[in-house]
Amino acid sequence: MASLDSALIAIERACGSGSVIRDPSLLEGYAQDESETEPCMPEAVVRATSTADVSAVMKAAYEYEVPVTPRGGGTGRVGGAVPVPGGIVLAFEKMNAIQGIDKQELTTRVQPGVILGELKRVTEEEQLFYPPDPNSLDSCAIGGNLATNAGGPRAFKYGVTREYAMGMDVVLADGTILKLGRETKKGVTGYDLTALMVGSEGTLGIVTEATLRLIPKPESTVTAMACFSSLDEVAPVVSALLAQGELPACIELLDEEAIRIVRPEAGLTIPNETKAMLLIELDGEEARLETELERTGNILFDLDALEVLVAQHSGERERLWASRRELSHSLKRQAKNKLAEDVVVPRTKMADLLRYCAELSERHELVIPTYGHAGDGNLHVNFLWDDPDQKARVDEAIESLFRRVIDLRHWSIESAVSSAGTISGADCATGKDQGRLRSEAHPEPG
Repeated sequence: MASLDSALIAIERACGSGSVIRDPSLLEGYAQDESETEPCMPEAVVRATSTADVSAVMKAAYEYEVPVTPRGGGTGRVGGAVPVPGGIVLAFEKMNAIQGIDKQELTTRVQPGVILGELKRVTEEEQLFYPPDPNSLDSCAIGGNLATNAGGPRAFKYGVTREYAMGMDVVLADGTILKLGRETKKGVTGYDLTALMVGSEGTLGIVTEATLRLIPKPESTVTAMACFSSLDEVAPVVSALLAQGELPACIELLDEEAIRIVRPEAGLTIPNETKAMLLIELDGEEARLETELERTGNILFDLDALEVLVAQHSGERERLWASRRELSHSLKRQAKNKLAEDVVVPRTKMADLLRYCAELSERHELVIPTYGHAGDGNLHVNFLWDDPDQKARVDEAIESLFRRVIDLRHWSIESAVSSAGTISGADCATGKDQGRLRSEAHPEPG
């Protein structure tokens, strides 16, 4: 405690009176994030206002050996913002400035406390676009996005945070300040320390400012929902779309259990026999979207979609996406306990993994809804249970899940090597029927 007190005195001296918070009623709000990690009250919270503040905090903590936990929006699901015993939280809610948007260079300079949704709103007002979109975009902060290399549904077409981080100011554990990266579009010399920092989850340093790449805002966007009677029918969709030259912005997947849970809350017209559902979003030039949507619909029907519903305006689009973005919270309301695992397999193996999740559910008598990004094979496998005695079965099922994911990845690599040069588009559906999409606003009878 003497070391802690000495560190906090040095921090307050450097950062100014009132910068250190020790009121227990205020500290409680920093004890946990949105994960299931056990909360831990910090000894103090420091609300930084500048890179100099962060440097001073880290220098003092380094000298007196006090652990520091950086915190952005606190929306993480893996416990990264939960402090350790005897430690302090370095909070960034006051470092929330968008310091500029350069429309010529297509860049923006931001502080780590900027809320992602606000950055998106401001850039889109300038007809620019920052693509990464984790589902917590209305509450997560850019600092956390950089720390975790956040992606989201649009990663299939646009990539993840690392693709948009050009440069940054970073404070190391001993308070040293580094300037990494570049301000220019091209930068090919030296080690890419910016890319190394993104996704390091605070283990290498703390980002205090970042230059992010922007792109022109897509002229128009359209969203469709496709329902299928079998998981096997979903697997070929992405390959078939790519083979026909279609590159959707998003392809999101929900399995039967996830659909069952979301159905009453979403208010969507979903056929009762639906075993899998895709949310597909196309964006680009408005003049081309109608043709692309028609081709996409034809491909979906040729792959035996039960129904394809098209949102006709922004309100309907938001209703479709709201059900997906709130799915994690919807699942949490279904049981006393919820654990979500985030796994990735080759997208051609998604059906195998989804079938295996169904097998795990039956074998261990657990509710295991699964959803995620069909475009890149990233699935969120959720385990729900009420009885504490079920936890052992949950742990066993999770271990089996991980082993299966590894097996599927190895199988895919070996298969790709043994069958090199045999890939063909001859079997891909082209789809020629017209007029088979319908609007969610005007559903057909039955």
